[in-house]
Amino acid sequence: MKKVYVLDACALIAFLNDEDGAQIVEALLAEASVGNIDLVMNRVNLLEIYYGVYRDDGIQEANSVIERILNLPLTIIDTLTDNVFYKAGKLKAENKISLADAIAIGEANERGAQLVTCDHHEFDALVEEEKMTVCWIR
Repeated sequence: MKKVYVLDACALIAFLNDEDGAQIVEALLAEASVGNIDLVMNRVNLLEIYYGVYRDDGIQEANSVIERILNLPLTIIDTLTDNVFYKAGKLKAENKISLADAIAIGEANERGAQLVTCDHHEFDALVEEEKMTVCWIR
């Protein structure tokens, strides 16, 4: 069975902006492109990227970035299964994290996957409490 990774918005932003950790995301994309791993992202986390680029650089740049992302070897999950719904709801209720982050963790937990992220301030405590597994990019 293939290993599965769930991308958080910050990891994909690091790749798009060639920031520290971009090489790790690039390596995962390369593995996904040849079918060695499955790389997924929930549409809500994709929305985080879209609205951030839209806010900072306008609609044309936001649309361009989304088009680029949709051409990557990445599966966008556009549904919220009942299991992810309840896992994310529990995580959000019990922790000080964003709804999008709760969904990303829910997706990762549901798939037995590592969450690919650089967002230590959001996730360090959850990793310590063993509520999630992480592939840190920096």
